[in-house]
Amino acid sequence: MNRQADFPSAPKRIISIVPSQTELLFYLGLDEEIVGITKFCIYPADKVKSIEKVGGTKQLNIEKIKSLKPDLIIANKEENERSQIEELINFCPVWISDIYNLADALDMIERVGALTGKGTEAKMLSNQITQQFNRITIQQSNLKTAYFIWRKPYMVAGKNTFIDDMLRRCGLINVFEQHRYPEINRERLIEANPDVILLSSEPYPFNEKHMAELKAIVPKAIIRLVDGEMFSWYGSRLLHAGAYFEELLAGIVRI
Repeated sequence: MNRQADFPSAPKRIISIVPSQTELLFYLGLDEEIVGITKFCIYPADKVKSIEKVGGTKQLNIEKIKSLKPDLIIANKEENERSQIEELINFCPVWISDIYNLADALDMIERVGALTGKGTEAKMLSNQITQQFNRITIQQSNLKTAYFIWRKPYMVAGKNTFIDDMLRRCGLINVFEQHRYPEINRERLIEANPDVILLSSEPYPFNEKHMAELKAIVPKAIIRLVDGEMFSWYGSRLLHAGAYFEELLAGIVRI
């Protein structure tokens, strides 16, 4: 947004409008500072229920946010709408992350820590995530993979996305070369002919009936339901992602 915000001290009233970054703030110990979150901010479950909800990530209640008198709003370029961010910056500093890979996520964690007075804790978390990813043993499988995020229309994760970077860390090859989140149809899927189809739990809640639907289109593909949070949440949940990927790939390769 080409704006600069200066903080003489750590913010005391924070609103997070990104679920994965909300979880990160709590992990860093900012329970008392968090005054507002979205209805999609579901972790940690025992803490978010008592925090004021300010709408959805793309349908924010601007007046409610204003009434909470925040001194910092934490947003994300992909998750939030530019027009609403432009409204928010008129009355409060907004820090916006823009994340495409693991390195970006680690940088975000450390920047949020520095901004909120939790630099030491954030650096420790970043190091733990790095070590955890370095420890996992995943071999490049060369399996062509389609990662579905939506149905009617079908949408997949393409290149230049955080999900694509996570697929590579699973040893999988994204079969779709288009950037961002292209729509595809039955014919495009048949043409791509993926070896593996991963059906995410979010934002569309794929389930077993959708596995059968796609199996009818690409009969030879290995199809799995996967935890979308492991592939697309770029905060403290990354602590668990590496082990999840290792187990997922082991199950696919054994077949």
